Amino acid sequence: MASASDAQDAVDPARRAALVTTGVVGGAGVVAAATPFVASFTPSERAKAAGAPVEVDLSDIAPGTMKTVEWRGKPVWVLRRTPEMIAAVKKTDGRVADPESKRAAYPTPPYARNELRSIKPDFLIVVGICTHLGCSPVGPMAAGSNLALGDDMGFLCPCHGSTFDLAGRVFKDKPAPDNLEVPPHKYLSETLVLVGDDSKA
Repeated sequence: MASASDAQDAVDPARRAALVTTGVVGGAGVVAAATPFVASFTPSERAKAAGAPVEVDLSDIAPGTMKTVEWRGKPVWVLRRTPEMIAAVKKTDGRVADPESKRAAYPTPPYARNELRSIKPDFLIVVGICTHLGCSPVGPMAAGSNLALGDDMGFLCPCHGSTFDLAGRVFKDKPAPDNLEVPPHKYLSETLVLVGDDSKA
């Protein structure tokens, strides 16, 4: 009776070489097939650029006007508030649902967790997407220009009637559950703000 070692010795060397070659080629094929799949988990340059911080020049925003920039595929509003607009925000404290921006669904950065929801009183920086169903609000509207806002100044989401004051705070009893999102941001100079990055802000 042949032992196991005798059986191993009986394997044809040519066949052994063929088996080894087949295994190596098969392994290389698996690696080649897996490489594009694994590479797909790495963000493309376009995706990286889409998520990159955006510099916004404030020097060309006149008081009372707003500039819209895109960050991560979302519109970000940069509103330069007038003294009248700032005063209008202070009048709405008792009528907004979350005056101190404490709700956690859209966390407000600590530096914007104040009445005006901003680092600098005259500049409001928020994502221009309604927190109800993702519609785009319109504004800023002057007081008395729209029945939905009445005597208030602010933004109106025409889809379902949510209204926000000029700090992006939603009024009470509206469909939107939260204030407009304040994106991370920091000032690089008096006339330049970086949206999407607040490191060492």
